[in-house]
Amino acid sequence: MEETKTTTEEVVETPKADEATSPREGGRRDNISTSGRGRSQGGRRPQRRDTRAKPEFDQKIVSLRRVTRVMAGGRRFSFSVALVAGNRKGQVGVGQGKAGDTPLAIEKAFRDAKKNMITVNTTKNMSIPHEVEAKYAASWVKIRPARGKGILAGSSVRTVLELAGLKEVGSKLYSRSKNSANNAYAAIKALKQLETTKIRNES
Repeated sequence: MEETKTTTEEVVETPKADEATSPREGGRRDNISTSGRGRSQGGRRPQRRDTRAKPEFDQKIVSLRRVTRVMAGGRRFSFSVALVAGNRKGQVGVGQGKAGDTPLAIEKAFRDAKKNMITVNTTKNMSIPHEVEAKYAASWVKIRPARGKGILAGSSVRTVLELAGLKEVGSKLYSRSKNSANNAYAAIKALKQLETTKIRNES
């Protein structure tokens, strides 16, 4: 009887030891898994934040139109997008894109804006050194420095000035054109004149 007791005790003790080791192992595994999760999440989250904060240029859609084209088989619809892209540090550009889908049209417009990007000659206070005006198609824009008044502009000219990072600047549209894309191009053309003055000063 004693032998049977000892055997039973031994048999009972062995699972206890296994159970004692198993929660430890399980605890260790849980700790490893949680730490691994924490590391993976901690590694992934900043990467996602970096990817979200990485884009150098901000973009704003100025006009979005649905264009119809009459063909022999019927009508074909496409989307035309005009947007302004800038880094708010002196670089701005306007681009247009056309495609069957809106996202494709936006991508094309962003590429076009990147190609046609200019660097604005700004002052220390992120303003412009002198008054400038330009005409594009039917749009006529005048831009001038305005100290202590912020950005005084409307239509798509305001978006161009904001994405360029300019402050204390005022603008006025002397034309009755409501085409926001042409107004943005006129603003870019006016700011280009400041770029030419910068190149002349450097040379």
